Amino acid sequence: MAKIVIHNDRVKNAEELVKLCPFGAIENNDGELEINAACKMCKICVKNGPEGVFEYIEEKKAEINKDEWKGIAVYVDHVEGDIHPVTFELIGKAKELASKINQPVYCLFMGHNIKDKAEEILHYGVDQVFVYDEEELKDFRIEPYTAVFEDFINNIKPTIILVGGTTIGRSLAPRVAARFRTGLTADCTVLDVQENTDLDQIRPAFGGNIMAHIYTPNNRPQFATVRYKIFSAPERSEEQSGKVTLCSIDKEKLASNIEVLDVKKKEKVASLEDAEVIVVAGRGVKKEEDLKMINKLADLLRAQVASTRPLIEAGWVDPRKQIGLSGRTVKPKLIITCGVSGAVQFVAGMNNSDCIIAINKDENAPIFNVAHYAVIGDIYEIVPKLIEQIKNGDLEIEDLTNDRNLVAAAN
Repeated sequence: MAKIVIHNDRVKNAEELVKLCPFGAIENNDGELEINAACKMCKICVKNGPEGVFEYIEEKKAEINKDEWKGIAVYVDHVEGDIHPVTFELIGKAKELASKINQPVYCLFMGHNIKDKAEEILHYGVDQVFVYDEEELKDFRIEPYTAVFEDFINNIKPTIILVGGTTIGRSLAPRVAARFRTGLTADCTVLDVQENTDLDQIRPAFGGNIMAHIYTPNNRPQFATVRYKIFSAPERSEEQSGKVTLCSIDKEKLASNIEVLDVKKKEKVASLEDAEVIVVAGRGVKKEEDLKMINKLADLLRAQVASTRPLIEAGWVDPRKQIGLSGRTVKPKLIITCGVSGAVQFVAGMNNSDCIIAINKDENAPIFNVAHYAVIGDIYEIVPKLIEQIKNGDLEIEDLTNDRNLVAAAN
């Protein structure tokens, strides 16, 4: 921990020193200067203030024994035993990281009547699945789920824990990390591991304008959450490997102040993350009525329609259809962007797509930096031509990944 200490016995002009902080973190209380919670640790006061008045002190933290923490654990996100696909993606990444440090891959599976479902995980090459099957874990409640997670960590001591960036994962991971006074990096896009088991965590920051490289060298376990469709899931093997271990926990630890009276299931809708083909409408769409053109192209391609933030804010498109840092992360086989400039916030949500076709009349648009195929032209000319070609049977979905066919259709 670091802090800034003020030596008030050396202060001569308190009112002038208050003005040093651009964040208003220096307060004058009856002549005594204090640092409040607004402090950003920028050290401007130390650099620009009178010598000896402000002192930056960094407390040395006791080093931990990293050898006591072994293995990479993945939290199994599920609903009534139906495992969320992000779990398998994280298993794939965990296996990749574990191979670099020669450590095992674990899975933590908690719920009720899930013993049989745990066998499925063994088809993906994990070393051990730890199952907590208790009636109190039937519905997600934060207290008992956190207690089980804590029990698992205390017993197994994994050095790294990966959690899916789902509604449950984002609720559970911070609470568990807080119990162990360790860091948590949310929505990581890149993960790597050093030989000493320190986890390199990279994620967009400041609205996607920079990529922050985060690591916690003196804390264990190391927590990271990852959105769905960021990594690739491993191939399912016909044979099982590893083993399932049934765990028990003191019933008193599963007590909760929350009582689940009823569970109402949401109506299932087509998920943007699961779409194989997506057509994206961007700022180049001038009027809400013009979305009919985008919808028609999507219907012909059996695709889902998505959008960038400006169209969402205008109220033209359902917010659930937004792609980007503040929306969804997608990884379709084919994505066609129509009038999308390609801001970093948008690109972060779709740059792992198998085939990216960008249509934009600005030849310097940033979207062309990530597109596999670039069509420079007005969407009001290009899209109708594509629609006509597809309706006439002259162009198929497969043809759109062929640059010569695409250029011919656009012309």
